[in-house]
Amino acid sequence: MDISLKEVDSSNYESVCELDVSKEQEEYVACNMWSLVESHYNNGYTCKAIYHNNTPVGFFMWVQETPIKISIWRFMIDKEQQNKGIGRVALKLAIETIKSTANLKEIEICYNPNNPVAKEFYCSFGFQEVSLDDDGEDMLALIKL
Repeated sequence: MDISLKEVDSSNYESVCELDVSKEQEEYVACNMWSLVESHYNNGYTCKAIYHNNTPVGFFMWVQETPIKISIWRFMIDKEQQNKGIGRVALKLAIETIKSTANLKEIEICYNPNNPVAKEFYCSFGFQEVSLDDDGEDMLALIKL
C-alpha cells in the first residue's frame, strides 16, 4: 500500500480542504480548513496530508505543546477511503515522524470516549488512556517514550 505523509502547501491545500468524514463522524472531527487556518496563526503546529497512490486522502495536525510532549490534535481519513487500512498505515508513519523530535518523551492523542472504534484503534499503537480532559469530554491517551 503506497501511503505517505506530505506537507500541506499551495499545491495541495484545496484538495485537503475538500476531504470529508461521514455524517456520523462530523461531531468528532474538526474541518480541515479550520485546522489549516489555526496552524497558520499558531507556532508549533505541523500539518500533513495523507496520500494514497499520490492522491490526498486524509489529514493530520499535531502540536508541540511542551519541549517533551507532542499532541495529535487532528487525524482524519476521507469517507470514501475509510476501512481500507489507510488510517492504520498513516498513523504508524505519523508516530515514526513525531518520534524523531529531539527530547520528546510523550505523544498524546485525545478522542471521544463514546467513539467505540477509537479506544481499540489507538491502544493497538501503544496509547494508554490517562484520564478525561479538563472539560471532561475527551479521553486523553499517551505513548511514553
